[in-house]
Amino acid sequence: MGGGQIMRRLFLGIDFGTGGCKVTAVSESGEVVADASVEYPTEYPRQGWSEQNPSDWYAAMCKAVAEVGAKGADLSKVAAVSFDGSTHNAVLLDGNMSPVRKTIMWTDQRSVAECEELRKTCRDEIFSTAYQMPTPTWTLPQMMWLKNNEPEVLKKTRRVLFVKDYVRYLVTGVAVTDYIEAQGTLFFDMESMSWSERLVGLSGLDFASLPEIVKPADSAGKVTAQAARDLGIAEGTPVVCGTSDSAVEDYGAGAIEPGDCILKLATAGNVNVMTAEPHPFKTTLTYSHVIEGMWYTVSATNAAALCQRWFRDAFCEPEKSLAASTGGRAFAIMDAIAEKSPVGANGVMFHPYLQGERSPYWDPDLRASFTGISISSTRGDFMRALLEGVAFSLKDCYGAIEEMGLGVKRIFLIGGGAKSPLWSSIVSDVFNMSVAVPIPGDASYGAALLAGVGAGAFANAADAVKKCLKIGRFVEPDPSSASRYAELFEKYKAAHDALAPVCKMK
Repeated sequence: MGGGQIMRRLFLGIDFGTGGCKVTAVSESGEVVADASVEYPTEYPRQGWSEQNPSDWYAAMCKAVAEVGAKGADLSKVAAVSFDGSTHNAVLLDGNMSPVRKTIMWTDQRSVAECEELRKTCRDEIFSTAYQMPTPTWTLPQMMWLKNNEPEVLKKTRRVLFVKDYVRYLVTGVAVTDYIEAQGTLFFDMESMSWSERLVGLSGLDFASLPEIVKPADSAGKVTAQAARDLGIAEGTPVVCGTSDSAVEDYGAGAIEPGDCILKLATAGNVNVMTAEPHPFKTTLTYSHVIEGMWYTVSATNAAALCQRWFRDAFCEPEKSLAASTGGRAFAIMDAIAEKSPVGANGVMFHPYLQGERSPYWDPDLRASFTGISISSTRGDFMRALLEGVAFSLKDCYGAIEEMGLGVKRIFLIGGGAKSPLWSSIVSDVFNMSVAVPIPGDASYGAALLAGVGAGAFANAADAVKKCLKIGRFVEPDPSSASRYAELFEKYKAAHDALAPVCKMK
């Protein structure tokens, strides 16, 4: 292939986040040619439950790819495609590869009793094998809940895939997963890098139903004739496996060296620290990195930008209407209102436990709250308190990283929330550290780079990032605000400690 033709090649990254599908077309120089996002719904049939319909993912992908083409990306020049998605979410399939039920999502909290059983009977075995502690976010207790409550579902299950793997199967006809995705199940052996027959047995799944495990940059088939018609991409286009959204977004944001730290303001919020070897810890998560041999430690809050979306939809009809009439964004209008409130939101404080909480409390009973409300509290105070509360929650997660003694040398801020200058500034002040905001710094971009790696456009995964990464801006902390937030953070933790017992009252 000639040099001019190579430069015209595009790589497509397709991300299945918790709230929607984002597709990004990237050139070999790392430039974003076009991107598009399409939301899909999450169903909450009971308190603490969280499910999605697998058919929504493929439809959203097709629409997003079409929008990317409409925005100027020449889909005929797509040279490779790669996928990523939120992890832990098992897609249970029958003998015809059709889903047997809606997918239980990682935010689901129904398997509390199953987690208690696992902790009582085999906690140490699970931790030593899978490097994680049992909580409702993992696939293993989710499957145990099905075994106890919907046994007919597991009897019908012949194959198991995960979100991005299921959609990729619809595109290629090849059913595989990668080892990072597999690590999100709690029935994967970290030392042997293979499924643990013993832990799979606890889940109630048939061991033979589990997919073959490959590497993130490995080939996972080619676009079929039907998928080519659906997507507008050439039949036979190579497809690269891809991996979990957390792993690929850390990678695509530039966190490729030990000591790099990711702060994520997406549906959920993460504090991820890159390491040269695994550091299993009972209040964090441990995963392999996209770059072979590296690992990363995760301390995560269940709800970050999800809180802002919830507040917008529940309480901000005027801002939504204004955005619709002016062509603006409701979140930007909300930020402008929040910015009029001072540091500390005039005493209003928010705890973002809309779906229980993961790090550092691992308490599914926690519930979100606004406190410190007075007769003089304004809408802006509530809006600012929400942004501050999520930043405090990330700081709370960071405490586990400090307890582990993991060194942090630089911080990258990513996720939809990072686009907000106000929220970025609040995070920098709460952490009292400089943060770099990469462009675009999201999972679909990392997946696109991984597609390029799999297609041979880059020497290796690290080379792709070094050649393509761009930093949009650096955010420096304001000393006065940082000092005030340090005081308020202690109040935030004290309020959690006081309210946690109330949340457990039935």
